[in-house]
Amino acid sequence: MNQQKIALLTDSCADIPQALLHRYDIHVVPLKLIFSDGEYADGVDITPTEVYRRLPTEIPKTTLPDGASVERAFARIREAGYTKVLAINFSSGLSGTYNLVRLIGEQTPGLEVAAFDTLSGSLGTGMTVLQAARWIEEGWTWEELLRALPPLMQDTTVFFCVDTLEYLQKGGRIGRITAVAGTLLQIKPIISFTEEGELVNTAKMRGRKAAMQKMVQLAAACVPRGIRFNLAVAHGDSPAELKEIRSLAQQSLPDYQNCMEGEIDCTLGAYVGPHLLGIGVQMMENALKAAGKEK
Repeated sequence: MNQQKIALLTDSCADIPQALLHRYDIHVVPLKLIFSDGEYADGVDITPTEVYRRLPTEIPKTTLPDGASVERAFARIREAGYTKVLAINFSSGLSGTYNLVRLIGEQTPGLEVAAFDTLSGSLGTGMTVLQAARWIEEGWTWEELLRALPPLMQDTTVFFCVDTLEYLQKGGRIGRITAVAGTLLQIKPIISFTEEGELVNTAKMRGRKAAMQKMVQLAAACVPRGIRFNLAVAHGDSPAELKEIRSLAQQSLPDYQNCMEGEIDCTLGAYVGPHLLGIGVQMMENALKAAGKEK
């Protein structure tokens, strides 16, 4: 029961499936994509498939949500009877969305807004929003949630591989990734996030299968035996391979509490190009301790 009237706000980079957005009444502000023929709201009037189809001829510019759409989101939340908002957003190391939402939240009358920078990608953001939603449903207090979210985000790790670094380089989102020579050798970079929320290489594998197996190994190595954790997998334009990495992940990490499956949104699709695969793990012990909920 959400007796404290706590709402959840995130952005379109969280890649939370529509059914879960509806179930938990999660509010989403879309980032924008600008093509030569106009501006599109991520997931509202353009789909990831359409973005991938257009990438070979045009790479769009991406921009933050406009301030008016963030203001409207807060207004809808207030009109729905909520009094508090957890705003959980994509890494400030890659986007200014968190700062925009935080600043507008601070100026919104009638709402107490706590903004969180996940310093993570879509899977890390989506997993955190959904775990907060479960805790709200369980009746956690506002203070318990505020104590639990920082360690939860800190104990969330994601890995993903892309077919090529071409789009990250062209989009200026290369972070600390070193260029990978060897397109002809099918070298696939495995990428994660630094503590500052920037992208960084963690491994290079030859071929997609090897990259999938390596990502699962890296994720499994993050999870100490016997602790509670969430699992997530995601794809961009590769639904068949999503089933494959999900199967590998569930075999290696069978004791997960919840498993989220995401499809990469339009904005991230424009950054990374088609055929992304990702995996994320989120340990809950430190968050539960911080909230005084450990069993």
